[in-house]
Amino acid sequence: MDVILELFDLLVGDRLYAATLPATLKSSPSLSTFLEDANNTLSLFGDSQSYVYQPATSYLYLEPSKYAYMSMWPRDNAYRQGLSLFLITWIFGLLIYFFFSTLSYIFVFDKSTVHHPKYLRNQMKLEIAQTTRSMPIMSILTAPFFLAEVRGYGKMYDTFAEEPFPYYSVLQFPLFVLFTDFCIYWIHRGLHHPLIYKTLHKPHHKWIMPTPYASHAFHPLDGWSQSVPYHVFPFIFPLQKWAYVVLFVFINFWTILIHDGEYVANSPVVNGAACHTMHHLYFNYNYGQFTTLWDRIGGSYRKPNEELFRRETKMGKKEWERQSKEMETILKTVEGDDDRQYLGKEAAKKKL
Repeated sequence: MDVILELFDLLVGDRLYAATLPATLKSSPSLSTFLEDANNTLSLFGDSQSYVYQPATSYLYLEPSKYAYMSMWPRDNAYRQGLSLFLITWIFGLLIYFFFSTLSYIFVFDKSTVHHPKYLRNQMKLEIAQTTRSMPIMSILTAPFFLAEVRGYGKMYDTFAEEPFPYYSVLQFPLFVLFTDFCIYWIHRGLHHPLIYKTLHKPHHKWIMPTPYASHAFHPLDGWSQSVPYHVFPFIFPLQKWAYVVLFVFINFWTILIHDGEYVANSPVVNGAACHTMHHLYFNYNYGQFTTLWDRIGGSYRKPNEELFRRETKMGKKEWERQSKEMETILKTVEGDDDRQYLGKEAAKKKL
């Protein structure tokens, strides 16, 4: 993430901090004393007088502008880095969300989904609203992981010469998928425990027939908890810096992909949109993120209905009725009568 932070500083951060916390503020005794005391609290925090530019990666050299040296908080100040990483996570996350979700909605999402009896009134607006409310909180909780990584506490490496053993730079990708898939399976399954479900995970299950915009529409603690394995990985296993950036984009893209409602992959291994739709419809199945491996081992795998892969039956009335009947039976057990009545009222509104 230090590569992204360096780009952010060059394009935005240097000017932002030079304008809001200029070095000239040192002439203000009270503010200067406060900031200096804060900087000296921990040895982690940088000193504007000793800051020297060092490229975040050997593959990219971005000479800082004059603004990099005009703030009381230099680039290596941890307060500044933490704030910047929060802004990056929040803003960059929203940009990825809206960009890929919109592309998916326009080019991939099956628009007939909006006529499904379990599709809520104004659902896309509700999904977007929940995402935009949750994203800042998730970003606050995520920024400390990025800060620790930028400060050198992770196992990040830069060049191929630094890889721990030959071909690791290739093997790190399947290792990342296997590790995070295993962890997310158990976290996701844990979120369905009765003591946790109604408080944290239920808001995401409001979307029985999700759109791409439901991909990040979580309770903030729910969304954050399922992202923790991604951020823990580089503290346990080596990870190349550029691979980290690529994987950050990939996991956001994949999360959108499994909510797009286009059931292309009928693979017994890949946990695609069809498998994840089974989870939204029937709750207690297909907790995995990338593969069906841990669902099969954990006894929670449910093969997607064959009707979902045939255009003439995918959105047929008969299939909808069968899905709704089974889903409502499970819903009554999992969430209680109140939720069943609520969804019934929402479906009735759509018919008016």
